[in-house]
Amino acid sequence: MTALRHYLQFKDFSREDYEYVFRRAKWIKDKFKRYEPYHPLFDRTLVMIFEKASTRTRLSFEAGMQQLGGSAIYLNTRDSQLGRGEPVEDAAQVISRMSDLVMIRTFEQEMVERFAANSRVPIINGLTNEYHPCQILADIYTFIEHRGSIQGRTVAWVGDSNNMCNTWLQAAEVLDFNVHVSTPPGYEVEPERAGLYGTDHFEEFADPMEACKGADLVTTDVWTSMGFEAENEERMKDFADWCVDAEMMAVAAPDALFMHCLPAHRGEEVTTDVIDGPQSVVWDEAENRLHAQKALMEFLMLGRVGDQ
Repeated sequence: MTALRHYLQFKDFSREDYEYVFRRAKWIKDKFKRYEPYHPLFDRTLVMIFEKASTRTRLSFEAGMQQLGGSAIYLNTRDSQLGRGEPVEDAAQVISRMSDLVMIRTFEQEMVERFAANSRVPIINGLTNEYHPCQILADIYTFIEHRGSIQGRTVAWVGDSNNMCNTWLQAAEVLDFNVHVSTPPGYEVEPERAGLYGTDHFEEFADPMEACKGADLVTTDVWTSMGFEAENEERMKDFADWCVDAEMMAVAAPDALFMHCLPAHRGEEVTTDVIDGPQSVVWDEAENRLHAQKALMEFLMLGRVGDQ
């Protein structure tokens, strides 16, 4: 029986774990593209708990679990006892006795930590205010597909020091690459909140153009994340100079890629010509949520089943 492991933030896995998961993602994706069935999770059940709205997270996990031969059950906290005050600890005890894997997309990281502490089955963080490990898992897999190893490369993060930024910073420590972060004043990285060990793998820049210089990947996210809508008007003013445009891409490496976790607001955090341009890999990135998460679920449920 596989030892119980959770995936609550990026640093929960080692570099060797990720190298294995990326290989599996490629193997599983290749099989999928050849229409060859692969059902290692036959008769297994994934429960998906949503407190935050979602398109890509729900679709990628639900479709992915079905493609692996299992089934997925959607629970919204509004429609369950969790939304009526049932303690997280009690819900975890019950849900984990009736399922084999749980994915949670919620606000506070503390909620997934408490759930995992009381669960008999693996818990996956589908997004919290602090971290978004499944997205960065897919983003790095996408980079590897297009450009090979990310080790020693430079990622430019332009915009808010949000859950995506925090997770990129953790990933840089685990996988040994560099992150150049440029945020408006007042929105800087908080190392403790990001869960960083040190600052060896990231550098902060007041000027986003400086952050993008020589970068192998330029990436951003919406200026106002879910849960911060009340700040939207103020953020629009503060972030006005942090829109990824053709000038920023021009100072990056000649073969630099552009990524965005979506949904995107063209004309705000990125210009239309960049997100729809030749350097953008946002649609590959979105699709790879499906394949990377299939490899993740297989790994958490079955451990190392092969090294193809």
